[in-house]
Amino acid sequence: MTVTYRELLQQVCQFANVLKSQGVKKGDRVSIYMPMVVELVVAMLACVRIGAVHSIVDVLMWSLSSCKNAGFHVIVWFLPVCVWFRQVPWNPEVDQCWLSLLSGVSEECEPEWCDSEDPLFILYTSGSTGKPKGVLHTIGGYMLYVATTFKLVFDYHPEDVYWCTADIGWITGHSYITYGPLANGATSVLFEGLPTYPDVSRMWEIVDKYQVTKFYTAPTAIRLLMKYGSEPVQKYKRDSLKVLGTVGEPINPEAWQWYYSVVGEKRCPVVDTFWQTETVSSLFFLINFRLTRINTEGYLVFKQPWPGVMRTVFGNHQRFETTYFEQFPGYYVTGDGCRRDKDGYYWITGRIDDMLNVSGHLLSTAEVESALVEHEAVVEAAVVSRPHPVKGESLYCFVTLTDGVSFSRTLEAQLKKQVREKIGAIATPDFIQNAPGLPKTRSGKIMRRVLRKIARNERDLGDVSTLADSSVIELLFQNHCCGAM
Repeated sequence: MTVTYRELLQQVCQFANVLKSQGVKKGDRVSIYMPMVVELVVAMLACVRIGAVHSIVDVLMWSLSSCKNAGFHVIVWFLPVCVWFRQVPWNPEVDQCWLSLLSGVSEECEPEWCDSEDPLFILYTSGSTGKPKGVLHTIGGYMLYVATTFKLVFDYHPEDVYWCTADIGWITGHSYITYGPLANGATSVLFEGLPTYPDVSRMWEIVDKYQVTKFYTAPTAIRLLMKYGSEPVQKYKRDSLKVLGTVGEPINPEAWQWYYSVVGEKRCPVVDTFWQTETVSSLFFLINFRLTRINTEGYLVFKQPWPGVMRTVFGNHQRFETTYFEQFPGYYVTGDGCRRDKDGYYWITGRIDDMLNVSGHLLSTAEVESALVEHEAVVEAAVVSRPHPVKGESLYCFVTLTDGVSFSRTLEAQLKKQVREKIGAIATPDFIQNAPGLPKTRSGKIMRRVLRKIARNERDLGDVSTLADSSVIELLFQNHCCGAM
């Protein structure tokens, strides 16, 4: 299916008129729950055209209940296909069909005039470290920044075909599927499906089919595909690729090497981007880092704002101030750690919440995880803290193994030895647990606070509404390492 810019404009105007006929007006908040289809982009842009504020819903039950309590127009649109109708009870008194609503509606709709600081959208963070927050972005700053960063970070040119594999319900999808590419007149791919279905070559088949030149995905997806080896990748040419990008979490060296060497055949630069739902962009850090000493590590904070930074937490400005500005007055606190190496390069070390204090030594969980996945049997690892009566904190490690590999005491000993040799004795894991899967949000982020609960064998997990697959939780509790080491 191909959609031109003219066709998109016509569809957006039509649906904007539908929203107006339903009583939606400038400043109203509209919650949308839809799959990765063109109609989702249409619904987003239709809201913007009439000055309404959209909130894309990742998880239906939590977000809709919150929206109702916060004065949202709750509109859940399902396409007129039977499979969608089976997902929710159909109530003819309130439910209406997308195609029926559009029938006979004008394809012209004058845009609403808005101020640059009027709200554009509210997006709830993934909840990987706590209860989701409604991050509010405004029109002028956000649009300026995503348009600029899309063009510069990916070196976009008119002849390029761009593909970002993120879900639009995530800030990456907002910024680098919808607004950034469209603001640049880009040709881009919108994909609904799984990277492993109908087979594990799916992504590379699409790259060849549409001659994708710029490809943007998450380290989680790269590690998932790594475990199947290089053969599924090499079934397709991929000679159209020019730039590879990553986003979502720090990429471990093994995943980077596989991505660069196998997927990009050592000819495509890998653009590893750092940013947040709150900060929008992947360029700001080039001008805002304030670390000046080399070989130093600490909190990643910013002194100056930039156009695309969030303006508030929706409905709770005090939480905005407390969360982001209270710890270091005068600085925006990202919640991430950062290291500047001897060459002057910056390395994001992960969430500060994920740093461990073992016998007075501060350890980065990302560093331990990288050491674990260097073993050929491990495809993914997550490390959290567990209280220790002597050391204060101990390392509790979850490892997902390559297909066909069984967890054993021998493998456990090898992994401990590997970490000890790579980092030092102080980093030797106290517990290593087999994890067939890890609890992740739909955006692919590991919910480490859930893993900390599991490591402590505590069943009260708190808010898990953004969890993509809850079935992994019970499996992890069943495999829990109960005894002392």
